[in-house]
Amino acid sequence: MATTERIRVGVIGAGGRMGSTVCAAVAADPDVELVAAVDPSYQGLDLRTATGVDADLDVSAGLDALTERGAQVAVDFTELSAGRQNLMYLADAGIHAVVGTTGFDDGDLEEFRAAFTRSNALIAPNFAIGAVLMMRFAEMAAPYFDSAEIIELHHDNKVDAPSGTAMLTLERMAAASGDWSPDPTRTELVSGARGGDGPEGIRVHSVRLRGLVAHQEVLLGTTGQTLSIRHDSIDRTSFMPGVLLAVKQVGDTPGVTVGLDSLLGL
Repeated sequence: MATTERIRVGVIGAGGRMGSTVCAAVAADPDVELVAAVDPSYQGLDLRTATGVDADLDVSAGLDALTERGAQVAVDFTELSAGRQNLMYLADAGIHAVVGTTGFDDGDLEEFRAAFTRSNALIAPNFAIGAVLMMRFAEMAAPYFDSAEIIELHHDNKVDAPSGTAMLTLERMAAASGDWSPDPTRTELVSGARGGDGPEGIRVHSVRLRGLVAHQEVLLGTTGQTLSIRHDSIDRTSFMPGVLLAVKQVGDTPGVTVGLDSLLGL
């Protein structure tokens, strides 16, 4: 967003673990200003009390706080059904959206593209810059290998599987190569042991385990060799450089953009 003034930012889902981390990152960045925090579960609480973020701001229940306080960009880390409604509100209000909510399908994206005519939206399954590079490296490697599988591992509160990052990785690898060896498995002693059957038959396995944050390993194999590409987010702060990059650039990124790749020049 080309401006010498601080960008006015609101955070939706401010009371959650990701939302409070976003609030802290925005409050600490000199180029942006936290002007609204929205979370009906924490309505009326001082943001310091609700999240520990050092900001003189009360948490609002409704999205109208974003327009009332002049937010130019809203960051949404909620869940799928709320995210759909939130994005349509932001499009109608002319507020740019930076979205980490996952699970949107092609129909959702088409609806968002039709709606965001007055403002822009950047939707990313993963804001960790290392994870973006992992996906790009897997895409680059795909044509040189015969077989591949993805293992994604997340915390035990994640409700969708596979993760958005795994799905985007699968799509990019499948687009890069359609020549994959068939699965040799004929008998599964436990149903689902071979994971899910992704695009072009690339298998994906989802782990949900207490103590994890967000992790993914891409395994590729061909004659006499294997390649492992892994990324680990061991703390939610790993996503904040990507979130802040998106907040600062979404105003200059027309329409609806999926992923951080274009912002990183990939």
